[in-house]
Amino acid sequence: MSTTAPREERVTHALVRDVRLPGGLGTLALVTLDNGLDHTKPTTLGPRGVAELAEVLRAQQARAARSEIAALAVTGKPYYLAAGADLTQVAGVTSRDDALALGRGGHAAYRLLGELGVPTFAFVNGAALGGGLEVALNCDYRTASADVRALALPETGLGLVPGWGGAYLVPRLVGIERAVDVVLTRPAANKPFTAQQAAEIGLVDVVLDPADFLEESVRWAARVLAGDVTVPRRPLDDAATWRTVVDGARRHLDAVVHGSRPAPYRALDLLEAARDADRDTAFAAEDEALAYLIMSDEMRASVYAFGLVQAGRRPTGAPDRALARPVTRVGVVGAGLMAAQIALLLAQRLGVPVVMRDLDEERVAHGLATVRSTVERLVSSGRMTSDAGARITAQVTGSTDIAVFTDCDLVIEAVTEVLDLKKRVLAELEDVVAPDAVLATNTSALSVTRMAADLRHPERVVGLHFFNPVAAMPLVEVVQAEHTSAEALATGFAVAAQLRKTAVLVRDRPGFVVNRLLVLLLGVIVDAVEHGTPVEVADRALDPLGLPMPPFELFDLVGPAVGLHVLTSLRDDLGDRFPRSPGLEKLVAEGTPVVRPAAARGLPKRVDPAVQSVFDAAREGAADATPLDEAGVLDAVLTALTVEIGHMLDEGVVATPQQIDLCMILGAGWGFHLGGITPYLDRRGYAERVLGRRLLPDGVANVPRP
Repeated sequence: MSTTAPREERVTHALVRDVRLPGGLGTLALVTLDNGLDHTKPTTLGPRGVAELAEVLRAQQARAARSEIAALAVTGKPYYLAAGADLTQVAGVTSRDDALALGRGGHAAYRLLGELGVPTFAFVNGAALGGGLEVALNCDYRTASADVRALALPETGLGLVPGWGGAYLVPRLVGIERAVDVVLTRPAANKPFTAQQAAEIGLVDVVLDPADFLEESVRWAARVLAGDVTVPRRPLDDAATWRTVVDGARRHLDAVVHGSRPAPYRALDLLEAARDADRDTAFAAEDEALAYLIMSDEMRASVYAFGLVQAGRRPTGAPDRALARPVTRVGVVGAGLMAAQIALLLAQRLGVPVVMRDLDEERVAHGLATVRSTVERLVSSGRMTSDAGARITAQVTGSTDIAVFTDCDLVIEAVTEVLDLKKRVLAELEDVVAPDAVLATNTSALSVTRMAADLRHPERVVGLHFFNPVAAMPLVEVVQAEHTSAEALATGFAVAAQLRKTAVLVRDRPGFVVNRLLVLLLGVIVDAVEHGTPVEVADRALDPLGLPMPPFELFDLVGPAVGLHVLTSLRDDLGDRFPRSPGLEKLVAEGTPVVRPAAARGLPKRVDPAVQSVFDAAREGAADATPLDEAGVLDAVLTALTVEIGHMLDEGVVATPQQIDLCMILGAGWGFHLGGITPYLDRRGYAERVLGRRLLPDGVANVPRP
């Protein structure tokens, strides 16, 4: 058995000082949570820190009994109240008893905040996530600084539940409908609350100016104690409302999650019971749910995935950033949707002039209109200031003259995915740009080496594969071609970092990582249909994985023509592991709709039954019909992915299996509960059965096996 021992706990201390309340109201005991480190090491709560908090609170409870304090407040070091439980400690638990003790220890400390004998306040001065927000929820009252942008209970996205009071307290505080949003919906979308949003639903009571937040919080607390401020609390939702909301949430989970992971269901069970349970019963139920989930593979895979994403900010294999070329002006070849998205992001994040060039004025105008309309939408929604919008719109210009790239330090081509066209574009650019300018291609699957082969200076070419939509997708695959120089590569990584993207170094092999695996997945799905599997069976086959969307919805998003083109390209380069699909060819030729509209907002789009007749017609006369059931299709997909990952690692497409997982999480939206892809293949036995070995050591992303 091989596993990784958790790092030593960074203990968060509970530091107490007395503050005199204005108006002669007595003393407020102010507890500050502080791990003694700077803001790059967020305050987290491990067993020792929680035990210390409990000890401090018990001492203050004794002071309250002696009338030595009139109130208690909890706040944090700069930028954090607390960022939640210390996940490295959680993932290091090796027995159910120890897991149960973690939940009980948190409850023992936190419930003192609601049972101290004097009013308690949380002064939320910074990020309050998971167990950090639960500190505040267990208090009687909550203030929040106006600049706080991260209040959330993200546990269900990490294979856990809000287990230190959150599942019981939130629905009682904000109502069951909003509680479902807090505990289930927002974690799935990784969408925390701002202070103002939290106040609007009642998670916090008042939002105060950050300039003198602590002083204002003390004054507000004094007004509450004096009776000058009354904080209303909503009545408990009636039983019928509670039942309706919970039943609707369960149907939604079944339609989206498909039972692929236990955490959201356990959280919903806790929310369901919270209306009628007393505190002791509810907290005991949270303890049991935590103990079960901590000892689940899904939770271990989630923590592994979380760690990958955090570590991804320091890219593996990136050259010294000092080698990167300064970028003061950027060119984008093309003015289509992808090009316009890239241009907008470059102007927004790099703050430099960006020029788009296309073949005619109509295309250029369309690209500029896309930028302008996107900026207007961001400004109108409040996500961008009008001044920033005006600056960006002015910085993005367009032209039909290739000479506009003369003074660009970086030029990114984003034209149609045709090798000869891209080669011609790069050749034209080489005659125009400065000798030290870097040329980048946004190709999603084609060989960068072949693209640059005829250039006088192929070393200046690097791949920068963005994902659609560019603003939302956090991954950039940085492609190192055969001749890519360290300077060009460093420039690619530096630009990705400035764009706030996670960059993964990939070798110049067909499809790189994400598209090679996703297109293979789609190819196996359509191949099953080619051999007689009903399209609706094939479309449901991957539901047990809990992927962001079913396969035919993904086909629709990519575009069937694009999917067919990439599948054909990969087949040409990698062989018949990537199947030919006459049915898909006919589907594209006839323009048949692939999916039906979603039954409701937030639900997946399912395959259009009309697709069946297209595949049936393309298969007429074939004698090798071997239809599969859903389990058979899933097995075929997982087997093919395992084989391909083996090839990718042998080819050195990336340095480690972890890089494949990071790409699938950030570039394909695969859930943390899968750990990307390799932990799932390990725990389902595919890696050992197909490759003869595990992809990751036992215990890295799963509960260690005895």
